[in-house]
Amino acid sequence: MTDLIEETKIEASKSQRTEYIIYFAFGVLEILLAFRLILKLMGASMASGFVRIIYSLTGIFMMPFEGIFRRGFAQGVEITSVLEPATIVALIVYAILAWGIVKLVRISSGEQQAD
Repeated sequence: MTDLIEETKIEASKSQRTEYIIYFAFGVLEILLAFRLILKLMGASMASGFVRIIYSLTGIFMMPFEGIFRRGFAQGVEITSVLEPATIVALIVYAILAWGIVKLVRISSGEQQAD
């Protein structure tokens, strides 16, 4: 006696796929910015290739927020820790921007969706 398992395949609509792509892209950006914040706080060395890559990838996204607040520095024996409030502002702004773009996609698609 075998039980038949009926599979139902639910496909995402075009607007849902667009939403997923938007959230994915902004999610990657948020992760890179979070890495930047942590690396700066920990005083990561620019001699590291990973650190240089993170700083170069996020640099363009940080430009609109540079100069909003002063950076805080804490000098240690071997490292200088940097608090970049601009990175925190960027994280918040890009999260809100992603949410707003997704809302706009939902409105323009005309599909009924539960939040």
